[in-house]
Amino acid sequence: MTAKVLAAYGTSFVVTVIAGFLLIPVLKQLKVGQRVRYDGPARHFSKAGTPTMGGVIFLLGITLTALGFSRGNKEALALLFVTLCYGLVGFLDDFIKVVRHRSLGLRAREKLLVQVLVAFGLSLFAVFFAGRGTDLVVPFSGFLRHGGVHLDYGFAFFSLFTIIVMVSAANAINLSDGLDGLAAGLTVIAATVYVFFALVVDKIGLAIGLAAVAGGCLGFLVYNRHPASVFMGDTGSLALGGALGAAAVLTRSELFLIIVGAVFVAETLSVILQVISFQLTGKRIFRMSPLHHHFELGGWSENRVVITFWMAGLLSGLAGLAGLYRLG
Repeated sequence: MTAKVLAAYGTSFVVTVIAGFLLIPVLKQLKVGQRVRYDGPARHFSKAGTPTMGGVIFLLGITLTALGFSRGNKEALALLFVTLCYGLVGFLDDFIKVVRHRSLGLRAREKLLVQVLVAFGLSLFAVFFAGRGTDLVVPFSGFLRHGGVHLDYGFAFFSLFTIIVMVSAANAINLSDGLDGLAAGLTVIAATVYVFFALVVDKIGLAIGLAAVAGGCLGFLVYNRHPASVFMGDTGSLALGGALGAAAVLTRSELFLIIVGAVFVAETLSVILQVISFQLTGKRIFRMSPLHHHFELGGWSENRVVITFWMAGLLSGLAGLAGLYRLG
């Protein structure tokens, strides 16, 4: 079992590296360049024109690996389906912004509608086809009693909570994708943690799919690390959020995602708090949001911010694993 997971990890990495070598020149020829915020850190101006929509690179690696190694496993295919659906939303958004030069891309309600429908479909699949049930497992509750504490409020609540988890995860990673390698590196860590979650609950097919996600992101870092030669765009960030959200739902670990993805949560909260503070008081809490820009404007180098956030992501991932104690 472990050998298959490691093979999926390595295969996705290799396929993604090859895909990047072949597709980045194509993206350059198509002139799908990144636009840089005029109010952002000045050092980012040099990134203007760097190819975006690079999420297609690791999505290719993830797709080929998941299909090749999962052998029709329904949960692995569900994970892949959700990932590609969210990726398609991001691709259309990127296409409209970069190719059609419509600055806002897809309308917010259009993106939200698709995300909600796919998330609701996932909740139906999880309960009625994957036997997941509708309970939520409370992290660290194994320290209180063997087997932990489970909360179950029925299918309606579970469906609503699944939608919240999926939409939140997708948009949290989207907000975190602002520095070279930041979102990809954090997803390598989180997806690897969820490989262990899947193995603990004996879902080998799902573990293989998540290994493909982690390996694909690691392969993408070959090109996306600083100084990046390609960005993932919404194509990649929404897809990765969909993948992590689906992994949490299918492994009964939705509440663990808050811990494992603590850096993503912090990035999102920084934006929310910044908006609320400015609307109510006219003052900003952070120099700039999301949070990674706050540290940049404080004088940190881009590499220092990214590596620090990766380390925080690793610690939060280990904390998430600790929360599994005596839950099995």
